[in-house]
Amino acid sequence: MLLHWFGDVSRAATIPREAKAYRSLMVRVARVEWGMAAPVATFAAQVHQESEWNPDAVSPVGAEGLAQFMPATAAWMPTIVPQTGEPNPRNPAWALRNMVAYDGWLCERVSAATSCDRMAMTLAAYNGGLGWVQRDVRLAASRGFDPRRWWDNVESVNAGRSRAAFTENRGYPRRILHTLEPLYEAAGWGGGSCDG
Repeated sequence: MLLHWFGDVSRAATIPREAKAYRSLMVRVARVEWGMAAPVATFAAQVHQESEWNPDAVSPVGAEGLAQFMPATAAWMPTIVPQTGEPNPRNPAWALRNMVAYDGWLCERVSAATSCDRMAMTLAAYNGGLGWVQRDVRLAASRGFDPRRWWDNVESVNAGRSRAAFTENRGYPRRILHTLEPLYEAAGWGGGSCDG
């Protein structure tokens, strides 16, 4: 796996002005899928990390749109969210609705001690695959770490990814939840998964 193509995490994080065009849509789809207490700031931070709010973004490996769906994942999404119709990752409404629905599907398949740990595992699964997170959880438990805690526990073990893939995967939830989510919370986008 390549390092995330927007991956210069050293640059100062600011909310792109393009995000404003999608704010009400983001809030609406998050609440449809997750309810009124949806962690909108988390989802906004995820889109920021994925595409910097560019609906025409295409990564070097072929991921497309605001949520950077790979073609195979986009084709599979109607099994999770059939009401959104044919896959169309470059359509902002389709991309945002399917991203938060996919996060929900992943979230239901991980077990964690806190909402922050759970969302970190969800994001790691979105980025690198649920199977890898499940293998990391088992390895963490076998090494005496708490398998229900991401931070400093599951995040510290690698069940076999390449160094580059592991580095990207561990940086993904960290940047979204600790760097970008607070920006969106402060800007009034709503709550996040790790606030408080």
